[in-house]
Parts: sequence; C-alpha cells; structure tokens
Amino acid sequence: MTSLVPPAPADTTLGELRASGHILKPVKAEVRDNLLARLAAGQSAFPGILGFDDTVLPQVERALLAGHDLVLLGERGQGKTRLIRTLVGLLDEWTPVLVGSELNEHPYAPISPEGKRVVAQHGDATPVTWKHRSDRYGEKLATPDTSVGDLIGDVDPIKVAEGRTLGDPETVHYGLVPRTNRGIFSVNELPDLAERIQVALLNVLEERDIQVRGYTLRLPLDLLLVASANPEDYTNRGRIITPLKDRFGAEVRTHYPLDLSHEVELIEQEAQLQWPGTTVVVPEHLVEVIARWTRLVRESPQVDQRSGVSARFAVAAAETVAASAVRRAAVTGEAQAVARVCDLPAVVPAARGKVEFESAEEGRELEVLAHLLRKATADVFRARLAGVDLSGLQGRFDEGATVETGDLVPAADLLAGLGPVPGLAAILSRLGIEQESPGLAAAALELALEGLHLNRRLAKDEVAGRTVYGG
Repeated sequence: MTSLVPPAPADTTLGELRASGHILKPVKAEVRDNLLARLAAGQSAFPGILGFDDTVLPQVERALLAGHDLVLLGERGQGKTRLIRTLVGLLDEWTPVLVGSELNEHPYAPISPEGKRVVAQHGDATPVTWKHRSDRYGEKLATPDTSVGDLIGDVDPIKVAEGRTLGDPETVHYGLVPRTNRGIFSVNELPDLAERIQVALLNVLEERDIQVRGYTLRLPLDLLLVASANPEDYTNRGRIITPLKDRFGAEVRTHYPLDLSHEVELIEQEAQLQWPGTTVVVPEHLVEVIARWTRLVRESPQVDQRSGVSARFAVAAAETVAASAVRRAAVTGEAQAVARVCDLPAVVPAARGKVEFESAEEGRELEVLAHLLRKATADVFRARLAGVDLSGLQGRFDEGATVETGDLVPAADLLAGLGPVPGLAAILSRLGIEQESPGLAAAALELALEGLHLNRRLAKDEVAGRTVYGG
C-alpha cells in the first residue's frame, strides 16, 4: 500500500462514467491485467519481498493469473503477511463506487438493496466517487473470539429499533468480508479460526453469497480472498477444515531465505538502525554475523524445527547491536556510534524468547545461543579475513601484552591499547571499510581479535564485564 496517494479523479455521475468509456472489471481481472503488465515490463510485482524470486513468487503469480484464491503456508516470520499486503499494488489505482455505499458497489452493478434503489431512483444522475486501491484491502487476524458477525455480518438492533422488520434485509450490519467487496481480504492465521466460523467462509469462496441469521442475501461479492497459516503440526491449535481447503484455488508454501545474501538483505531492509538525532553504523561484517547466527539457530538440533526461527529474530538482533553501540557512545562521549564484536553478546538474552528449544535443552538455552553466536563469528572471520596476514596484530601479544575491550570501552581506548597495527589497511579493505575512522578501525580489529581467539591463536578472559585479549 502506497504512502503517496495521487489526487483522486473528480467526482462524477453514472451517465458521465458511461460516456467516458469506463469498463467494469472484476477484482481478479484487475489483478491479472496489472500483473501481466508488470511482468511484461520487467518490474517487480511484489516490492520488498526478498528470497522468493525463484520459488514462492512464481507460484503466487500463477495463482493470481488463474484467478485463484490462495493460502500461504509457512512457519512464523517468513513474510507471509508482508507478501499478502503487496498484492494491493496490483489493483487499479482508482475505481468508481457509489457515493455512500457500504459495500464499495460499482455504479454499473449495485448488489445491495440500497444500492439498487439509488441507481433506480437517480439513473444517470447517480453520484459516483472514487476509491483508492489502498482502501480496498481488508485484514483480520483469526483469534478465538472472532465471530460470524465480525466476518460476515449480523442483525443490527438499532435498525430494528428504528422500525424496520426483522425480515427486512436492510437490518443487516455487514461484516468485514462484504465491506471489502471489490477488494482483497486477508485472514491471517486461518487455522486459529474456530471450525464453525470457517464454515461461514465456504459460500464466500464458492457461491460468493453470504447468509446472516436466516437471511439468504444473494450478494455476488467480488473479491480476492487470501489466507496465511502455520503448518498444522506446529500450531496444534486448530486446522483448516477440508471443505474450506478445497475451495482455495492454490496453496503456496513459503520458506526462510535460502541464501546468506538474502538473509543479509532482509536484515538491512527491515531493521531500524537509525533514530532521529542519532547516527549509528553497523558494519557489514556484523550484519553477516547475525545472518549466519540466525541460520545456525534454524539448523540446530537443539531448536524445535517445527516452530521455526522468525526473520524477526535477526532483525531484533541487529537492532539490539545498534542500540548497544548508541549506549556506549552516550556513556563515553564517542562522536560516532559504531557497533563492534563486543556488542554481540547483548543479543543472546534479548533473543532467547524468540526461539523454541527441544525439551532436553531446558536450562541450556542461553548456552546454546552463545555457542552458535561464537560459531557464526568464527565463520565470518574465516570468510572475510582468510588469507590476510594477521601476524602484525598477533605479534602485539607474543610477549604477554594484553588489550581490554567491552561494550563500554571507547574505540579510542582500544586503539590506544593496541598501538599501530601493521596490516590494518588490508584488514579494513577485506571487510569493505573504505573510510577509516576510529570506530570502524576498532570494529575491524575486534573481529580479527575474536577470530584469532576462536581459532585458538589468542587467549581471552572475561574480567568484571570486560574482555581482555592476550596474556
């Protein structure tokens, strides 16, 4: 959904709309035509969606071109809701609707008693306004207290009290689904919807009519219905009933990023690493450590593989690292907040609640996460600094010298403790650091120091919350 909405066309009338040559297109035809135009132009139809280009997105495109309602199935944090919300961009920018219509009725084809009466009464003078595509999207998180009235509709006691009879269809208060007529409606976590409530969606998907407390309202709803769900073997809270599954035209299975580069891109896209009035730098090698750590946690046998490890795990970790750097700068007065390896341990307790462990690991959760974080750091050290001559750095410690660092140790203090380091330029170059600053130099050297320690080439001690290398 776009944040910059262009000016709406001028309000018009039914007669003027016909004279303009406007053609009524069903929602699925709108989506199909706009998707084909995007594909032909080589443009992305799903902006901001990473890592699905060769797997998920082709399946979604085929489902939309076929005019199918679809359900996205996958573990938590795989971008299902994000993907669904991008579908709004495939609707026409503006569409005409009857002024005051609860159901977004097209002037050519009103479906409610009120809409039909207005068109019959005013004819070509029927007032018409325009609705932007961002207003044609409805979404409901399936919660246990969701009712048929919420989704489909119910009798409105106020309208009855005004004198209408119970048999009058105008006593109906429409729910979220009919109010999204001529748009896209999403049900998130569909299995969590009670089975008796799921039944209410059967006619919506197949016959396209709705029933409210004995009324059979032949409302030919025009909408695209999309749902998301976790695998049934994970949730254990419910299931999608078989008749409803059968009515969805397509089921698309999502996944976590398959490539490390996509994991890194996702973190950089989603993490909020800047705040007003604050400048913080998170070097690329630290983002890669977090990406590798996330992948190791997902693959770990100690972690419940059915629950998955959300992309929010990596995003929150990157934000925690950035916050640690900002905190250090505020306490020590550093001019530039730059995240370093010493900020990584802070993510372990912060991320604990985002991972489901196997029962045998109870009490060892932080230990497992810390071990995997060290492994990810070692992997980045080998990937980034393999072949770089670090003898000049290691030589500083050959005679028992030490250097102290930590999450409250300024970069200048670390650099002063190390003194001039031969080969620093090569280290910075391999890490992609082009503009040297005390903070970035310290960040690069800390990765080298930690890598030497993890490869058993340098001692390391934790002393009073600080880290001492060497000795």
